[in-house]
Amino acid sequence: MTLAHVHPGPDTGLGPLESVTAVAALLVTVAYLSAAGRLRRRGDAWPRWRDVSCTAGGGGTAWAAVGVLPGGPFTGHMIQHLVVGMAAPLLLALARPLTLALRALAPGRARRFLPALAHSRTVGWFVFPPLAALLDVGGLWLLYRTELFAAMEHQPLLHGAVHAHLAAAGLLFAFAVCQLDPVCRRWSIAVRGATLLAAGAAHGLLAKTLYAHPPPGTGFTTADLRGGAQWMYYGGDVVEAALAVVLGVGWYTAGGRARVRRARRNRYPSRDNRTAGTTEWIGRPDRARTRS
Repeated sequence: MTLAHVHPGPDTGLGPLESVTAVAALLVTVAYLSAAGRLRRRGDAWPRWRDVSCTAGGGGTAWAAVGVLPGGPFTGHMIQHLVVGMAAPLLLALARPLTLALRALAPGRARRFLPALAHSRTVGWFVFPPLAALLDVGGLWLLYRTELFAAMEHQPLLHGAVHAHLAAAGLLFAFAVCQLDPVCRRWSIAVRGATLLAAGAAHGLLAKTLYAHPPPGTGFTTADLRGGAQWMYYGGDVVEAALAVVLGVGWYTAGGRARVRRARRNRYPSRDNRTAGTTEWIGRPDRARTRS
């Protein structure tokens, strides 16, 4: 979520972390679009709005890494946080990259490895929504309410490690809450909704504390500090509201599918009997006698 304390410009240039982040985001986008195109060329359907979602997520990440951001250093940093750590992960989760990979890959070792990894116990724990929220929002509290934020300015390795953790935590939280791709366990709407509500409250509270008190060891101006805190507070609300919409749509869609399945079972009860392995077909006694 944090790429640089001073956004790049003519005098500062680009650091290696910013360049690597931008290139990686663009490569992921190109790989996604190539896989989606391969799927369509063989006649399979894949919604184009998912291509747009992935492109927006990847392009936004690249822009946040190398673009000139508005405001002072802290405001620009918070815009990076919102784009790379919240908005882009949501857009990537909506694109369903794991589902696309499972459908586009040819049979082989990689095609067998992905389902095994997605259904492993380790991944199951990491996509447990409360744990994902703790890694994401808890990492932000540790970053901004300790001297870690100030120490990163002079230690590039620490900067890169914290950036990698927070970016990965943002992705993990979005995937854990949305749960659009196939994973080993799908948590209920109640668990995911309660987690999102708690994480949003913690994120908003952190933004309020930053409005009044800067991260320890830093010397941002009052205007810059308050501008960044406002971006964090209101921008976070927008992304969290979007996550809530995704949850609501998923709940509504799942309920509709369940009603269709129930109606189908009531209309064709004999199919349930065949699935259960019985030899008696309800409503077709002549065929049942023949099969027996």
